Parts: sequence; C-alpha cells; structure tokens
Amino acid sequence: MIVDGGHAEGGGIALLGRRAGVLSRRSFLVGCGALGLAGCATSDGTILAEAAKVYGPMPDEKFPIPAADISKVDPKYYRRTVRYETKEAPGTIVVDPGNFYVYRIEGDGTATRYGANVGRDGFLWSGDAYVGRKSEWATWTPPKEMIRRQPEAAKYARGMPGGLDNPLGARTLHLYQNGAYTLYTIYASSEPESIGTGVTSGCVGLLSQDMIHLYARTPVKTKVVILPA
Repeated sequence: MIVDGGHAEGGGIALLGRRAGVLSRRSFLVGCGALGLAGCATSDGTILAEAAKVYGPMPDEKFPIPAADISKVDPKYYRRTVRYETKEAPGTIVVDPGNFYVYRIEGDGTATRYGANVGRDGFLWSGDAYVGRKSEWATWTPPKEMIRRQPEAAKYARGMPGGLDNPLGARTLHLYQNGAYTLYTIYASSEPESIGTGVTSGCVGLLSQDMIHLYARTPVKTKVVILPA
C-alpha cells in the first residue's frame, strides 16, 4: 500500500527545509544484548557509558559519522538483545511501529532490537515485504508530489548525492513486494530525537550506527514483516 508517493531512491520521507544554510535531515523527516545490559542490574551511568561506545563516531565511513547524541534517546530504544518468541525464521526483520521497534530475529527465542522512527498518523502501513535492494550512501530523489508542494526541492529532481545531509543516510534497505519497489525503506537517521516518534511518510529510520549494524547482517531477499500499529 503506497500512502505517499516517492521515487525509486527513497519515498516515504517527507518535507524539505534548511538549517544554517544547509539542507536539514530533520526537516526532510518531518514533511541487553549488544549493550551488555540484558538481565543486569546496571546503573544509569553504566548504561550511558555502554551506549556511548555503541553510538560513538564512525570516522572510517565514506562520510565520517559523528557520535549520536544519546541523551536525546530514551534508553529503552538503545540496541540490545531481547527475548522474542516468533515463528519467523532467523534473519527476518520485524517492524513494530506501534512500539517504535525493529527486530532482527536471531533464533533460539531471541532478537536484536533497535529503536526506530516510523510513519506519522495517516502514513502507517503493514504487511509482508522483502529487501529487494541495498544501498550505501544512496542518492535521494524527491517525489513529484513533494516538488509540487515544495518547489525548492526541484533542484534535486535528478537526485541528491549521498552524504550526511542526505535523508537516506549511510545505509538503506529498499523494500519490495511482488517484484516491485514499494517506495518504502529502512534507512539511517542522524536525528536521535526522532527515535520513538512518528515522523515519516511510511519509511522506518534507525540511528546510523544501528542501521549499519543491521545492514551488515541483512542480505537481499530478507523477509520483512511490518506489524499493524
């Protein structure tokens, strides 16, 4: 189900704006497992220290990624391994928009859980899909519908190159159904305050560090289940 139009390089991400003269990724979005915390009695300071390591800078990327400001993220959305009973096969991605989580099924009743941003009211969708294509630092092209609403986006009608200000971020999983691109993606967000909120036109965003972690473990053809909100 396509709720809001997009282009083959990233629909479902909406609204264009500027921040200090530079296009703002936030404005585009608005239009204990891995942390070693599971089952542990851990102080807030220890949780933050561990999270700071997981969400630290990634200087070796094509476009070096700064550390995420985890003070803007509710700790329940930090990456971790959790108990998760499901009949889905290991490797399957399950999106739970009602709770702002994305799970990667690991088997043996566990999953890696990531905090996410999801579609805003009126733009949520559900169903089965699969990863039809993967992109690193993908080009983003505004959909025609967005250009009509915001003519300033027309300059990117032929595509906005990958980079830190590109709304698709460092990694993108492009979701397909029945051989066709849905225009929806799971993408990398550099806006920590967006995690745990509904801000997109149907795409699902993880913090850049989490998206890179998930991307490396997700081959093309991976099943993706989007639960009803």
